[in-house]
Amino acid sequence: MKIAMLGIGLMGFPMGRRLCEAGLDVQVWNRTRAKAERLQTFGATVQDTPAQAVAQADIVITLLDHGAVVADVLFTQGVDAAMQRGTLFIDMSSIKPIEARDHAARLSELGVDYLDAPVSGGTVGAEQGTLAIMAGGSTDDFGRALPVFQYLGRATHVGPTGSGQLAKLANQMIVGITIGAVAEALLLCERGGADMAKVKEAISGGFAESRILQVHGQRMVERDFAPRARMAVQLKDLRNALSTAKEIGFDAPITRLFEQLNAEGIEHGLADLDHAGLFVELASRNGMT
Repeated sequence: MKIAMLGIGLMGFPMGRRLCEAGLDVQVWNRTRAKAERLQTFGATVQDTPAQAVAQADIVITLLDHGAVVADVLFTQGVDAAMQRGTLFIDMSSIKPIEARDHAARLSELGVDYLDAPVSGGTVGAEQGTLAIMAGGSTDDFGRALPVFQYLGRATHVGPTGSGQLAKLANQMIVGITIGAVAEALLLCERGGADMAKVKEAISGGFAESRILQVHGQRMVERDFAPRARMAVQLKDLRNALSTAKEIGFDAPITRLFEQLNAEGIEHGLADLDHAGLFVELASRNGMT
């Protein structure tokens, strides 16, 4: 099976490495070529343009920043024309559902099949092959993708085109809101004189238990905000959720609040912190370090 991967960043690199290590023929492209070249060690072939990368591919996977970039790579940089009829295009980027449906419709006219299949699990999940993969599209196309998905994580078919992106928005709403809840609660305890690390330990296993408490809560305890997923990306996802909510006539006041908090944190210079860095914004509001 010939795979093309477009976008070899924080997630694309470990995912691409797993596909190479599984013995697949992997062609890669990245805007910054040096990032793609890291996969040469694992057997990938680096191409100069995205169109060259996809020309002979059975399956094309994109892991790009946002919908506008995906559209540019697809329809301006020539990927649409370079793909063969019958190619399966899997967009694992996080974009708006309306963008996914538009891309699918345009590719269908060219005989190219489409899945939107964003992921959750971060760089750790990408490295370990334990990502949650949320796929939207036809049942047949989902079945075609499973031999690739098996090396990346656990895939679930959640509905027609655009549904994968809806599921990812739900994931990001829950993640972003829960990060804020954990940060605010731990800061409240620290301000009141409790040991934040011990509070986290005490409430673990109770109804407040979550992966966010364990992973991001620990980052907050350690003041470790090296980016795994940046605040800027979290803000983009929350804004996509609000845009989609407006499109379908749904009021999302809690998401709107956390969009505002993340936006203000970014205005204060926190864009490149891990999304647990919302803790820093909330601490600053309270005069805490």
